[in-house]
Amino acid sequence: MDLTTSPDPGSKADATELHRYAEALLVGLAAGGSVPSLPPGVTDVPGYWLAPAVEALGLIMSGQDALEPLALAAELDEQRTSLFLCLSLAVCGLGDRIHASWLGTAFGELSNDRPVSSGQRALWLAAARGAYGPVGKIFVLRKLDAVVVPPEDELWLKALVPDEPAPMVPTSFDGFPELVAVPEIAVSAQAVARLRRLRERCSEITSVPRPAEVSKVVSGTVWTDDEPLAVLRSLAGQESAEGPLSSLSGHLLHDVRPGADPHLAALALHVAAPAVKAAGESLVETIKAPPPEAVTVPILGYPITLRAEGADQQSMSTAEQQIVTECVPRGSTPWPGYLVGAVAAVVFVVGFVVSFLLTLAGAALGGWSGYLIWRHRVQEQADLRRVQARVGELSDVSERGVRALREYGKEAAARAEASAEDLAELCRVLRRGPRAA
Repeated sequence: MDLTTSPDPGSKADATELHRYAEALLVGLAAGGSVPSLPPGVTDVPGYWLAPAVEALGLIMSGQDALEPLALAAELDEQRTSLFLCLSLAVCGLGDRIHASWLGTAFGELSNDRPVSSGQRALWLAAARGAYGPVGKIFVLRKLDAVVVPPEDELWLKALVPDEPAPMVPTSFDGFPELVAVPEIAVSAQAVARLRRLRERCSEITSVPRPAEVSKVVSGTVWTDDEPLAVLRSLAGQESAEGPLSSLSGHLLHDVRPGADPHLAALALHVAAPAVKAAGESLVETIKAPPPEAVTVPILGYPITLRAEGADQQSMSTAEQQIVTECVPRGSTPWPGYLVGAVAAVVFVVGFVVSFLLTLAGAALGGWSGYLIWRHRVQEQADLRRVQARVGELSDVSERGVRALREYGKEAAARAEASAEDLAELCRVLRRGPRAA
């Protein structure tokens, strides 16, 4: 049942003046706890719960006996009366004056099968901030604990750690960080980072003691949001529209996000502790998975398969062939030099018969032919040295990757131990729970 929409008095006496007074009353409560004087006849609205509820609120705030109007208001609409009094006293900093039974009556029951009403959320917020003292916070905790929260690991991880942290690069990869990009290894490295950030976020929520912020109204508006006042305005007949409602799990997921209200975050984390623990255990299982026996990584632009015992020879041979193909140009025979040499020989022979100048031309062509052949041989030697350097570099980098992969396998026990410590600390933080005071 939605208690945040006040029923229309209908055929009852005119409630216009009562609504005007209720509006002024709420303004006074929000401004610092002052209550405007009650004009004569304002509460003369027979059969309408708000009239005796407003009268009872004024008496309670002034420290007087309010049993008679309280009994009448409860008889007309007990739930709305309780909700109105609980929220009004919380807003003005007098939440310690509520009766314990009012909270139970106003709050009702929670369920994951239906949305949380605006009234329930407003009471939840007020109790979390200490408006009703430790007893009120414990009351809300028990109400939330009574509902089973579905343990969707990924949902809670994304809520607590929405921004994917940078993968934790193992120390064994200092000389070969490219291995972190391998999918089999990246999943584990990301799980290490997420578990560490999850532990830090949960510790941040529970470890910082924060005093109650609404035990007294000091100056200005106490509330940083509008839930209690909006609900009170609806109860007083000033507003009837209600915003979109969320499920219990939706509120809890929202409350644990970074930047959320710390009081709400503490309560939400306590309720979601089993689901958060399950998420941490899932990350530990990912971290403890055995390292891959073989990985394929790009080395100098060539896919090389690495194993702890060494680089795969077939992938190395394929890469070396590609290096030779890329570094040695096609047509390695010095055909231009040979062709010029043949022409030089013909011209030289003909020159003996025809002219001495032609003989000199043949000799010049022969010299040019020798230069072309020599230049080709020099280029061949340079290509060979480039191929050897490239292949040597490929071998060195591959060997470095093999050593890194071997060390990564040796660090498996240390990673498992570190993740177990993170999980144990996470569980200690979750058991610590929110401070009631």
